Amino acid sequence: MDSEPPDIWKRFDTNVVTHSAAHHIVAIATLLERNGYARVSDVARTLNITRGSASLTLKTLREKGLVEEDENRFLRLSDRGEAIATAVVGKKRLIHKFFCDVLGVPEEAAEVDTCKIEHLVGPRTSRQLARFLHFVESDDPRAKEFLGAWVKCKASRAGGPDSQPAYDPDGVSEMRAEEKQQPDA
Repeated sequence: MDSEPPDIWKRFDTNVVTHSAAHHIVAIATLLERNGYARVSDVARTLNITRGSASLTLKTLREKGLVEEDENRFLRLSDRGEAIATAVVGKKRLIHKFFCDVLGVPEEAAEVDTCKIEHLVGPRTSRQLARFLHFVESDDPRAKEFLGAWVKCKASRAGGPDSQPAYDPDGVSEMRAEEKQQPDA
C-alpha cells in the first residue's frame, strides 16, 4: 500500500467550511438568485431543517465573515462567501458530470456521492477534473478511443461494476483471498 504522510488525514479539518455550512452558503446563494432575498427561515425551509439549527450554523458563518445580516434580518454573502458558493456549485457540477457521464454511475447514487465530496475537493483537483472532462467531450480522436476502451472495459467485467472490488493496483485483495483459502501450515 502507498504510504501517506502520517498527518494527511488531519487536512480534512483545514477546510474553510463544514459540509453543513457549505449547504447553508449554497442555499443562501440559491435563494438570493431565485427570490432576491434570503432569511434564516428561508434557509431552514430550503435545507429541511429547524430554524434553530439554521440559526446556529449561520451565526458561525457570520463570525467567519462569510454571511452578513442586515438590520431587517436579510442575509447576504460576503465576497468570500460568494466565492465559496460559486466554487461548491461548480465542483458539484463537475463531479456529478464525471460520475454520471464518464463513470456511468446511476443518477441517484451520483447525487448522493457528489453531495458527500463537493465541498472537500480542492481547486487544483477540480481544475484537473475540468480539463479531463473537456478532453473527454472533445472531438480529439484519442478521447473517442479512450471512451471506447472504457466502455469495453466496463462491459467486460462479469457481474457489473457493483460486484467488483475497489481498485487494487497491487493485487493485495486477491492475495488475501487466496491466503484465506489455504489452510495454515
